[in-house]
Parts: sequence; C-alpha cells; structure tokens
Amino acid sequence: MIPTFDPSQNVWPVHRRLSFLIALVLFSGCSDDPLNNPYPARETTQNILYRAFSERPKHLDPAQSYSSNEIVFTAQIYEPPFQYHYLKRPYTLIPLTAVAIPAPTYLDRHNQPLPPTAPSEQVAFSLYEIEIKPDIFYQSHPAFAQDKNGRYLYHALTPQQLKRIGSLSDFDRLGSRELTAADYVYEIKRLAHPNIQSPIFGFMGEYIVGLNELGANLKKTSQTLGKGDFLDLREYPLSGAEAVGRYTYRIKIHGKYPQFIYWLAMPFFAPVPWEADRFYSQPGLQDKNITLDWYPVGTGAYQLTVNNPNRKMVMVRNPNFHGEVYPDEGEEGDRPLLTDAGKSLPFIDQVIYSLEKEDIPTWNKFLQGYYDASGIGSDSFDQAIRMNAAGEADLTDEMKEKEMVLLTDASPTTYYIGFNMLDSVVGGSSASARLLRHAISIAIDQEESIAVFDNGRGIAMQGPLPPGIFGYREGEAGINPHVYDWVSDRPRRKPISEAKKLLSLAGYPGGREAHSGKPLILNFDTTGTGPDDKARFDWLRKQFEKIDLQLVIRNTDYNRFQDKMSKGTAQMFQWGWHADYPDPENFLFLLYGPNAKATRNGENAANYSNPAFDRLFDQMRNMENGAERQAVIDKMVDIFRQDVPWASGFHPKSFGLYHAWFGNVKPNNISYNTLKYVKINPALRAQKRDAWNRPLWWPVIVLGVILITGTLPALTTYRRKEKQPPPVSKH
Repeated sequence: MIPTFDPSQNVWPVHRRLSFLIALVLFSGCSDDPLNNPYPARETTQNILYRAFSERPKHLDPAQSYSSNEIVFTAQIYEPPFQYHYLKRPYTLIPLTAVAIPAPTYLDRHNQPLPPTAPSEQVAFSLYEIEIKPDIFYQSHPAFAQDKNGRYLYHALTPQQLKRIGSLSDFDRLGSRELTAADYVYEIKRLAHPNIQSPIFGFMGEYIVGLNELGANLKKTSQTLGKGDFLDLREYPLSGAEAVGRYTYRIKIHGKYPQFIYWLAMPFFAPVPWEADRFYSQPGLQDKNITLDWYPVGTGAYQLTVNNPNRKMVMVRNPNFHGEVYPDEGEEGDRPLLTDAGKSLPFIDQVIYSLEKEDIPTWNKFLQGYYDASGIGSDSFDQAIRMNAAGEADLTDEMKEKEMVLLTDASPTTYYIGFNMLDSVVGGSSASARLLRHAISIAIDQEESIAVFDNGRGIAMQGPLPPGIFGYREGEAGINPHVYDWVSDRPRRKPISEAKKLLSLAGYPGGREAHSGKPLILNFDTTGTGPDDKARFDWLRKQFEKIDLQLVIRNTDYNRFQDKMSKGTAQMFQWGWHADYPDPENFLFLLYGPNAKATRNGENAANYSNPAFDRLFDQMRNMENGAERQAVIDKMVDIFRQDVPWASGFHPKSFGLYHAWFGNVKPNNISYNTLKYVKINPALRAQKRDAWNRPLWWPVIVLGVILITGTLPALTTYRRKEKQPPPVSKH
C-alpha cells in the first residue's frame, strides 16, 4: 500500500514528515558556505576585495571626472606622472610613471631663465620638464588592435560590424602599446575639447600657456565637422604642452604657481592615447554607450571589466601593469605596515563594488563579513563605538570580539550649505540679500546637527578652510563674528532674536515680504532620499521655521542634481569638497569668481564673485606659506564671512572599520590610488564568515516537533477509521 496524503484530513504520514525534515536539514547543511552568502561559492577563497558604493559614477573620463564616487575607480585605472607616498606624512609627492619630480624653471617675459629664488613679479612663465619611464604599457583594448599590416581593425566600424557589438567585450581582437610622452600632451589638450567640458578647463586656461586659445580654435573647428568626423588633437599644437622626445614632455604655465605640481598627481593629467579617442569617437559606439566615460583605458594597477552601476562595478588586476613595489619607509609607528616592503603590487586580484543604497543593509553585510571595510553611520555608531574616560573613541566589546580595527583621521574636508549667488532672492551683493543670508546662517544650528546626526564627529565651520590646512585659525581669532560670540573661551552661536532682527532688516519681517505680505518660501535642492536623509531634512526645515521661513526640499538623483548645479538653477544646496592637495588654494578656489560652475563649469558651486576676493586670491595662490600669506588669507576669510556665500557647514572626522583580514590599511585623505597597497587574507575571511553566519537549526527542530506532535492525534483518528470494518447494508 502506498502512503497517500488525504487533503480532507490534512494528514501526511509521520514517517514522511520526519523524512522531509531530516532531508531539509541535511540539504541545507551540505554546503560549506553560509546560507546567506551573497557571493558565488567559487569566490569564497579567492583574492577578492568586497566594497559597497551608493551612487553610480557619472564620469570615468579623466578629463571630466571630478567627484569622490568617481575617483574611487579612475585613480586605480589611470596614472598621472606623480602620486603621494602611501605612508609618509605630511603628504609627499613621489614619481609614479615619471622618473623624478622636476623643479620648475622660471622664465622672464623674454623666455630667459631666472634663478629659483626670483620673486613672483619677475616670473612670467614656469616650465616643467617631465621624463617618464619606458616599458609602461596600456591595458589590452580593441582600440589598439591592428592587422598584420599595421592597420587599426576597429577605427572605422561598418554598419555590419556594429550590429553584433553590444559592449566592449564583443570585440574579438585586443592590442596594446607603450605609453609615450605624447599621450600626456594629448590629455592636456582634451581639457580644452568643446565636447568634453572639463570642469578644470576654465581654471587651467589661466595657467597653461595657449590652452584658452586652443579651446577657442577647437570650438570653431568642431562646428564645421559632420557627425562621425574625428577631431584629431594631434593636429592642433598647444604651446604650453609639447612632447620633446618619446619619453619627455614639457608644460609651460603663466607666472609662478607652486601648487601646479599637485595637479599633476590627479587623473586630469593622466595619459589618454589618441587611439582610444579615435575609437570611441565613432557615432555607432556612442549610441551604444561604448565611450571613454564608460570604459576607461589606462596603465594602472587595475582595469574596469564590469560597469553595471545599477548593480555592481568590478575591477581586476591589469595583466599589463608595469609593476611597482610596496614602500619601505613611513612615519614613526608604521613598522607593522612595513612587513611587505619591497613586494610587488598590487596584492589583490579583483575588487567588486556592489550597489547599496541604504546604510543599514550595508552595515549588516559588513558585520556578517560580506564587506571588508565600512564607514560608521549614525544608526550604527553606538553599536560600534564607545567613548572612553578621556573622550577618545574606542571599539565596543562586540566589535572587539570580531577583532575589528578602528582607524580615525582628521579629514581635510568641508561640507556646506550653499547659496546660489545668481539667484534673485538669496543671491547677489545687495544689502537685503546679504542680511537674509546672515540670518539663515545664525538659524542653522550646526553644532546641534553634528551632535544629532554625526555623533559629534565634526567641527562647525567658521570659514572655508578645514583644520590641518595652512591658514586655518584656532580659538577666538578663528571664529566667524557674524554668527558667533566668544563666551567663556569658546564660540557661542548668536541668539535667534538676532537672526530675526537681521531678517526684518532684510525686508522680511516675520518671514514675509514687507511689500506684499507673502511668506518667503525658499528651495533646497538635494540628492538625499533615504530614511537618514529625511530626518536631516525635517531638522533643516525646523531651523528655518525658527525664523518663520518656509523651506521646500527638492529631491533628485545625483546626476540630475549635477545638471541643476551646472545650469545654476538651484537656489540652496548642500555640497562638499575634499582636498585634492594639502594647500589652502585648493579650498579658496571654490570661491574664486572665474571658477564659477554655472558660467565656467568650474568648482565654484555657489557662483560667488567678489572682485576684492579674486584679487587677493590671485596674490595668495603664488605665495609660499608664511606670515604674509596668512595675512592675505585672513582678509579673504573676512570677505567670505561678510558676503556669506555658504550658510553653514562642518569639517568631519573620518572613522573607518576594517576586518582583521584586511591588511596594510592607513587612512590617506589626499590620495585615492591606494587599492594597490592593501591586502586581504581570504582564508581567515572564509573562517570568520562561517563562524558568524552559521544557521540556527533549533527553531527548525522545534517546529518539527510541534508539527509531529500536532499530527499524532489526527493520525491516530485516521488509522482508527481505517481499521473499522465497513458498514453492513441491510436490505
């Protein structure tokens, strides 16, 4: 007799139920990987680093990319001539592809050499001659593929060829070639390309000799080209950048600008081969989003193999990488980080970035061991950090049990709420607009924001410079007197009554227009959409309500937000800036008029312009650090505080958590090409993951017992009925 399931009695034989439960347990336990592992089993012991990202990168073209979520990728792929030493502090420039760091040659207006000590007013030009190392090759790419006669296979794709191309991986042949000095010159010319709109073109046009003229020439020429015509930059000379040999090139800039050397450590000045520019210029490929902005071509330690920003980004070790070794010196206390001195880089074979839009899932996966490092959000701060008696951050017992490593560092960063100075209400130089901005600056209690949303990990902004950058002043000398009073040896925010008084003087008594009585409604553009962001925005609205103003939050995605900023259509916004190099010029140029975002595509997001500030900036940027430069910076900061292009802000302190299997980690807040230095221990990671994610089978067993127990009465009744003789019919 075959056991059957009787739906009318909802009975399944006991031995079948037991067999099912046992099979479930055995089947679930037959895998060595935890059940919640989001990665394929084959990756368990592979040399892969796992990280998360929350915003898709918009640009991976080195001439365009200028956001922190983009340089995470571009810095590993592209190689400018210089980089920062991974361990030394203060941050120190060292060669990357270059043979050495060159000292500039100063020239007068007749191009005659001047001594290195020549005063700035005598220096008409600075000349940098850079020699690069031979035998550096690009990653393999179809742009370099040639036939046996040296003809490029994919520079003139036919419609038939394009039909079968959907992504870069669909090309059958790849090639490579050696890096040359001309490739660096080609990229400098690309900064002036009218179709690229590099964010530093306006700024660099003031320095690199002939760059503005090249931009005008290229713009004029591009207007005469048809669709598909290639604008070959090799045919357009640039007097301020030229190759003088296969491995040597020169850059000539106006005047004396000591900070220029720092720019040469940024992806903007990494090489781009003309072959890649030609390959990607084909309209058929552009229509399929096969562009340099999507598929970078570099000589760096890693190459991008998967670009699916709605899911994941993958970088793998570049087989053509020219090689580099781990540093053999650093700061005092870096001895534990020097065990790999002299070993070949990179250590990690593959880096997988997964899209995570919410903080809590990211944090939970980190605790489970599925991400190798993590920042610490406000929701997880108390779980991870406790403050000791000295007020210093320490790990909680839970984190110590997991052998976590906490690394903190003062970040050369400024986050600020900005006003669009082109706006008809909050912008401009009128007394009314300035008083309105001052009132709002007082009302936004930045200290409260830091305490509530950042667990005290920050310093309220007094000016545009963060601590640790030359020009920043501590104590009473450093406070903003328009927003703070100095009381009991500390800054105290001015009372709300003062803000309301200023608002009335601005023409908005009680938050209403004096001439019409209409309430003043202000707009705040942002990219935040998560639960944490909602709490911040609710708080921000309340800050405005304190002075009877209404604030409308306008959410959008990051790319749309960037478009608004580029067009100057936002009214108020939140922005941030992380130092590209350790110099005050790198922050003060965010307020330099010719660097306005809406008109010059620069990084002056507030579109602020003050001739007095600009004149002081021109004077300051060429000066060496010292008392004279400090005095000029003080004047600039005073003008900034008076004009208030930024309402409020703070300078954060970075907290990072790393698992025990993540090695060679040292916070580096200036350089981003650091993945090649770090390493992981996949075996230890697999062991910890298994220990932290073991399934709890007792609930299954308890459920089984309950199920079986509940079945017995029904089974007994069923069998009793089965044993009863059939009823006898009486006729």
